[in-house]
Amino acid sequence: MKNLNFKIHHFFFTLLILTAWLIYMNSTHQWSLFIENLFMSITMIFGSFIAGATSEGGGAVAFPVMTLIFQITPDVARNFSLAIQSIGMSAAAYLIFTQRIPINKTYLLLCSLGGLLGLILGTYLIAPIVSPPYTKMFFVSLWLSFGFILFYLNIHEPHQKIESLPPLSITNKKTFILLGLLGGIIVSIVGSGLDILTFAFVTLRYRLSEKIATPTSVCLMAGNSLVGFLLHAFVIGDFGLQEFHYWLVCIPVVIFGAPLGAYFINQKSQNFIANCLYFVLIAQFIGALIVIQPSGLLFWFTLGTFVTGLIVFFSLAKWDDKHLKTINPTFRN
Repeated sequence: MKNLNFKIHHFFFTLLILTAWLIYMNSTHQWSLFIENLFMSITMIFGSFIAGATSEGGGAVAFPVMTLIFQITPDVARNFSLAIQSIGMSAAAYLIFTQRIPINKTYLLLCSLGGLLGLILGTYLIAPIVSPPYTKMFFVSLWLSFGFILFYLNIHEPHQKIESLPPLSITNKKTFILLGLLGGIIVSIVGSGLDILTFAFVTLRYRLSEKIATPTSVCLMAGNSLVGFLLHAFVIGDFGLQEFHYWLVCIPVVIFGAPLGAYFINQKSQNFIANCLYFVLIAQFIGALIVIQPSGLLFWFTLGTFVTGLIVFFSLAKWDDKHLKTINPTFRN
């Protein structure tokens, strides 16, 4: 009965989105967009599946592909990432809620609040002045360092995972909000990042299981993407025709791809989820190296970010061996 109700809910949700899309496409006769922008539909076949299956948003695939391979300007790539995630990751989030896939609501609510504030702040004050190559190399090198530390912990401390966060103090809650604020600023620049940043925090600091952290981060990024899309489309008004056309040819792809990724990953083990994340982090870093070919100051910036990330994430993980014993007596070293 539960599976039947889920299928009915998801069917009507998908039908609603596709009906609105079909009516618009048919009335405006824009089917030729699929010929002109086929590369974007293909890109988001992979991007939407990854968005639903890991803590990386579809923008983590779309942004580097668009800016590095197809030479699309960063502002267009960011706007598209927000728009397409507002469809694909919302579809995945809908699946997560209706199928009652376990998430952590405290983590979701606190980081959503901070993410909203960071998104608005970053959009108006920070994104306009950031250099795109530095932004991308910072993004991929920082998360690669996180992947190394997560791999280390899963190899040497595979038993140290919890299924829910312990009771949080006021200070801890403020930390989650601040983390969301930082993640929202990153989203305002590249269209994604809040999800993987908060995922890194809860899996390292609290050893929250990837099976809980992943769907929670998907729901978190879905809400932040929707707000970002509405902000650029209806408040700032810089959502242009180019990204709109990309959006149109990708909607029917992500409406199925992201939920499929979320459903697929829910059937897999914690180790499988972690391995998928390692692959994505390494692939996006190698891709950025090949296309950007950082040299000079950018090379040292990339290396410095990676090394700093290793130190910060490792320190965070080791410091919380003691922290976790305080808040969770069942934690073992």
